[in-house]
Amino acid sequence: MSRIIRFHELGGPEVLKIEQVDVPPPGPGEIAVEIKAFGLNRAESMFRSGPYVETPDFPARLGYEGAGVVTALGAGVNDFVPGDAVSVIPPLSITRWGSYGEVANFPAAVAVKHPSSLTWVEASGIWMQYVTAYGALIEIAKLARGDVVIITAASSSVGLAAIQTARAVGAMPIATTRTSAKKSALLDAGAAHVIVTQEEDLARRVGEITKGAGARIAFDPVAGPMLLQLAGAMAPNGIVIEYGALSREPTPLPLFPVLAKNLTLHGYQYKEVVRDQAQLDRAKRFVLDGLASGVLKPIIDRVFAFDQIVEAHHYLESNQQFGKIVVTV
Repeated sequence: MSRIIRFHELGGPEVLKIEQVDVPPPGPGEIAVEIKAFGLNRAESMFRSGPYVETPDFPARLGYEGAGVVTALGAGVNDFVPGDAVSVIPPLSITRWGSYGEVANFPAAVAVKHPSSLTWVEASGIWMQYVTAYGALIEIAKLARGDVVIITAASSSVGLAAIQTARAVGAMPIATTRTSAKKSALLDAGAAHVIVTQEEDLARRVGEITKGAGARIAFDPVAGPMLLQLAGAMAPNGIVIEYGALSREPTPLPLFPVLAKNLTLHGYQYKEVVRDQAQLDRAKRFVLDGLASGVLKPIIDRVFAFDQIVEAHHYLESNQQFGKIVVTV
């Protein structure tokens, strides 16, 4: 029996329970991992509370990513041996696999032998953020040197990964944040400019920064009224990539800016990368090379103990964090 975090109904962080569960051995193509740490993602709080792109099958596990030691192999797995230190790229389904626990099974295809220079805490929270940023910015938007990209909710782990990804290819990241509290930290993290949306007009500031040209790319997990603001800040033939729905307000289609500027609106999930083996291989190489060179470096905001999972989820939803929240096991 292993301690596993599960929930039996939709709700707030209090629905998360630590339970003794008999975890089955890994199936064909899977590995069993003794979890040392796992990163938290806002998508997990949405899965726990609803609505989300997947529906829980109760009692439900959750958790997209983690790091630990391989303890057993399923049939057909040849690339790992027990004792390997691995970190996990989020698999395609949170309802089938979940990292919140002492032990978890994962498809071997999404496990990576992470660099020995990373701690368990760092390794547990790299793949969701960097694969999400890489797939959107590099694979879809073809971000290149000299491009201007607007990154909203920039103090999140994915937002910070997007800033680093833009810097890695020589692009200009413009970060947005609601208040000025995180402005200095965002500049220190590599943002070329920071726009405080409660104090500044987004389109006007982007126009000033780009001398009227606008941004070719916007990378946004907020939606709601933010989409209209982004449309006003875009260059002709620009692309807005929506990868979340953090706003509780309706998301109107900014039809006239879309028509006038010939904008592309692209809904996006990290799964676009994971489903495509060639893209996934390129993502792995980009991230591993970036970690090795130091161009990519995970920013850890706060670490919680396993027994503090409810407190950790409350903190996740507080929007206070700057970077990744990690839970150690």
